[in-house]
Amino acid sequence: MISKEGTATIQEFLEDTSNLKSGWSPGVFFPENCDEAAALLRDAVADGRRYTVAGNGTGTTGGRIPFGDHVIAMHRLNRIGEVEPIDNEHATLRVQAGALLQDVQSKAAAAGWFYPPDPTEKTCFIGSTVANNSSGSRSFRYGATRRYVRAIRVALPQGDLLEVARGEYVADEAGRFALDLPIAGAVSFRRPDYGMPATSKHNAGYWSAPGMDLVDLFIGSEGTLGIVLEAELELRPAPERVIACLVWFMNEDELFAFVDQARSGAAGVTPRAIELFDRRALDFLRHVYPDMPLNTKGAIYVEEETTAAKEEGCLEAWMTLMEACGAPTELTWAAIDDAGVSKLREFRHQLPVQVNEWLRRQSETKISTDMAVPDDKARQLYELYRDACDAEGFTYIIFGHVGNAHLHLNILPRDRSEFDRAKNLYRKLVSEVLAMGGTLSAEHGIGKLKSEYLVQMYGPEGIREMVQVKKALDPYLVLNIGNLIPSSFYQPET
Repeated sequence: MISKEGTATIQEFLEDTSNLKSGWSPGVFFPENCDEAAALLRDAVADGRRYTVAGNGTGTTGGRIPFGDHVIAMHRLNRIGEVEPIDNEHATLRVQAGALLQDVQSKAAAAGWFYPPDPTEKTCFIGSTVANNSSGSRSFRYGATRRYVRAIRVALPQGDLLEVARGEYVADEAGRFALDLPIAGAVSFRRPDYGMPATSKHNAGYWSAPGMDLVDLFIGSEGTLGIVLEAELELRPAPERVIACLVWFMNEDELFAFVDQARSGAAGVTPRAIELFDRRALDFLRHVYPDMPLNTKGAIYVEEETTAAKEEGCLEAWMTLMEACGAPTELTWAAIDDAGVSKLREFRHQLPVQVNEWLRRQSETKISTDMAVPDDKARQLYELYRDACDAEGFTYIIFGHVGNAHLHLNILPRDRSEFDRAKNLYRKLVSEVLAMGGTLSAEHGIGKLKSEYLVQMYGPEGIREMVQVKKALDPYLVLNIGNLIPSSFYQPET
């Protein structure tokens, strides 16, 4: 096993895209196989170490940043197996945690399959996407990572290696799991009692449902219950064709009417992605795309899978829907080949690039949301963000997965006073979204940045139930302390 203690190596693991800057670590370990990773955890108490697990630094919540703990880096666990067809509609692919998402997608595509989860950051590690139940633009049709994990191999905090296949370990009628492990011995715990929000995307806290599978407890647990070392992923047949459209709107009523109609399949459309850009987001992109229509109030990006035989009819259905909702079809940007679709996707990916360029010229970082609400409240969420930011006079943009009522708000403070006011507004928005039946995080997770707000979502008792699960598997608290669960909840009650 490789370990490094040099300042330059450690510094690389003290940052991600969260802008947390106060982390520190005594050293970094790079296990080269599953046994080496498990051995680090097995010997943690004797060695007097705690560990933080590091992905590839694409996260937004500070989850991989250590605060005095050693780092276990997944970079050398990057093997990708071979595609194994099951039937005409399903195949599997076994991968290690440090494999890049883009490499997994390429391996699947070369065999005529595809891996549906589509997080924006293609250089993220697969293990991280499992630990965070990641999703992306295609989640409107395909859902998040959880649906496509058939089995995992996980290193538990006391050093056991556990292979968990779906259906092998299921909670009993009382919600309990029971494991008999070589090192830890008999381990029993009960799933948390809290319910899941009625949103189509959710990634905040431990998953809990009657009769749930143990696989689903580890998915989205952000590395607090064990280190996902390998995953068996489910693939689907690659679509023959994909068409994409960027549709412009001159008022918000027509824009949201289009969203509602597209979601319901009006005119025969079957989108796999429905993405929103508000007027201010378009303004950030205008100097990169000077041919964008003027005086628009927003735009919607859609994708649909089709075939060569049905392609023309598919595009006609979208044009019919645009006309019915008042969109100026003559301005629509449409793509019916791979090159054109890639160009339209780049339009979406350019937005964070331009936001970061703007932020580099400012003294403060952004305040961003990752919240979602029940699908029928998408417009209500949009208006909540818009009206609150307008009242404060902030520079801001709203964009994202409107098909899942999951919109990202980026507040862009110009000075420390605006930053402080934006933080206060964020707290208020959390309360409003939770009151709407929403979730604190739809895809990015909680990490260290948002753990205090998780208490708002589940209440102190819900967090204590999470702690009970955590301590059953990690009684010595050696793994990812500070992530997801506020550290104060590990202290004895007085």
